[in-house]
Amino acid sequence: MSAATPRDELHGRLSGSVPTRTLPVSDPAFVRDPYPLLAQLRADAPVFVDPALDRVVLTRHADISAALRDRRLGRSALHRYSRDELGWPRPDPAQANFDAFNSNHLLDSEPPKHTRLRSLVGLAFTPRRVEALQGRIEALLAAQLDGLRDQGSFDLVSAYAEPLPVTVIAELLGVPEEHRAQLRPWSAAIVKLYEPSAGAAEQAAAEQAVLDFSALLRELAAQRRAEPRDDLITALVQVEQDGDRLTAQELIDTCILLLNAGHEASVNGLSAGVQALLRDRRHWETLVQAAPHEGSLPVFRRAVEELLRFDTPLPMFERIVLDPVTLGGATLNPGDRVALLYASGNRDPQRFDAPDELRLDRDPNPHLTFGLGIHYCLGAPLARLELAMSLRALCRALPDLHLGGPDAAQYTGGFVIRGLDRLTVQVG
Repeated sequence: MSAATPRDELHGRLSGSVPTRTLPVSDPAFVRDPYPLLAQLRADAPVFVDPALDRVVLTRHADISAALRDRRLGRSALHRYSRDELGWPRPDPAQANFDAFNSNHLLDSEPPKHTRLRSLVGLAFTPRRVEALQGRIEALLAAQLDGLRDQGSFDLVSAYAEPLPVTVIAELLGVPEEHRAQLRPWSAAIVKLYEPSAGAAEQAAAEQAVLDFSALLRELAAQRRAEPRDDLITALVQVEQDGDRLTAQELIDTCILLLNAGHEASVNGLSAGVQALLRDRRHWETLVQAAPHEGSLPVFRRAVEELLRFDTPLPMFERIVLDPVTLGGATLNPGDRVALLYASGNRDPQRFDAPDELRLDRDPNPHLTFGLGIHYCLGAPLARLELAMSLRALCRALPDLHLGGPDAAQYTGGFVIRGLDRLTVQVG
């Protein structure tokens, strides 16, 4: 085991070497529109320490990109050091199941475990399996839109953005229809623990969601071992490489991660993207004109990339220092945490021309929304496909869609996973 220097308070240790700033991550005004403050931070304090978050924060595209590829930073440090060595507190028994879930999936694992898990999961969750979903996605979208055409006003989030990704990932995994209504609430409860403002109530809800979802998946995995089907749970049960298989717990936690990651970006990306398009109807009309053409999907794929850059559904991710490193004048020790402001990097004028403008044909578009390096989002191809097809179907079916007034949008309140709780739209 490597030696580590116990971590003391970042703010005190770095005082004088980097600026101190505080991100108002619980302020509804900031969550609604973080971009003016992020622009100010990029200019005045591109690297700063936030004493409330106890993190060093990176705001510029180049610094974030470098950090994502730097193997001195990772998603976990406990494969290298003990909590005592890192100066970390004991685990909170009130979130033991959530912590166990995080320790067994791709997102919070490091090599060699991450390499093994990604290789095994990648054998089952293939690009071919994702692309084969196009016909089913098209049918699901048509059924959803049939029920919306005659409504004068509806909530785009609950009526359109949410149902498809949850249904697709449920069908992909092989979750029976009678259990699917539980999936979105379980996911919403689990991801709330990634927010800095999460309290005891959110903690208890996340714990119960992990327990309930795990119980269902354990039952489904046992069924698939006995009676294999053409679904992802069966593929994950059967996948093998050089005699190695996923453990029962790894399989369960991988499925939970695929559900969470497989629809959060899609739901939030679509609703925020439609809001951006309808705020400036020139962009909406451009896509409406393209939508009827049979070969128009590439136009929508490119538009989706710009919408994900312009209003980032996952504004802040983090890394943990594994080996001593200096970032923007901040000398960091193992166990220190680094916050990466994807939403800021995606609006960096040093990387994007006119970054505050929505340009649907922007190319190249090296946005950070799905990450970089070994932790690049495994579900990115599915999210991209769902978003492009959902947006095209909406433009075809409801070309005269409008925002339902100045108060049409209501945000969930989270910043790490930022999304709309409601977006009222009007037809005609």
